[in-house]
Amino acid sequence: MMNRAMLEQVEVSSGDSSSPADDDVEECKQPNADYSVDQTTKELTSEDWLLRRAQAYQEYMNLIPVPTLRGSLIPFTSWIGLGQSLKQLYGQPLHYLTNVCLKQWDQSRIGGKDEQIPLDTIIHPSKAEASIWLMEEIHRLTTSHHHLAELWLADPMHHAFIDPIIPKLRA
Repeated sequence: MMNRAMLEQVEVSSGDSSSPADDDVEECKQPNADYSVDQTTKELTSEDWLLRRAQAYQEYMNLIPVPTLRGSLIPFTSWIGLGQSLKQLYGQPLHYLTNVCLKQWDQSRIGGKDEQIPLDTIIHPSKAEASIWLMEEIHRLTTSHHHLAELWLADPMHHAFIDPIIPKLRA
């Protein structure tokens, strides 16, 4: 990946004038100057911005301690439902990768013989909660922001799995 220090290629056209100094003044005055920005520069800037956002996200998630005291049994019918309950109960976001995994676990039940059975009758609520927090700890502590940025770049709907936690970065 290239650094942001790469200069943008800009072409400026000016009107007819008598001297090079007049050309400079004309270029500044003309609101409709013809600018041409190299397309790859825009794409790199977008990727760079996404990488910065992923880094800030991962650093912030790394600072949030995973709850260690768990005393309540949370009834649940789906993994996503349990995740929502944990977010509310503990006042914490879940990592993007955890949210994606919970969705995949729910999707893996579709068409199965136990699809209509509530999950808390199949898996004990304590084990299910412990599984989510273990996965969450792994995602918070070991995920590369480069990997996150690649995933986000490939998925235009990635924001649907990111819990609101940090202010938007200025581009």
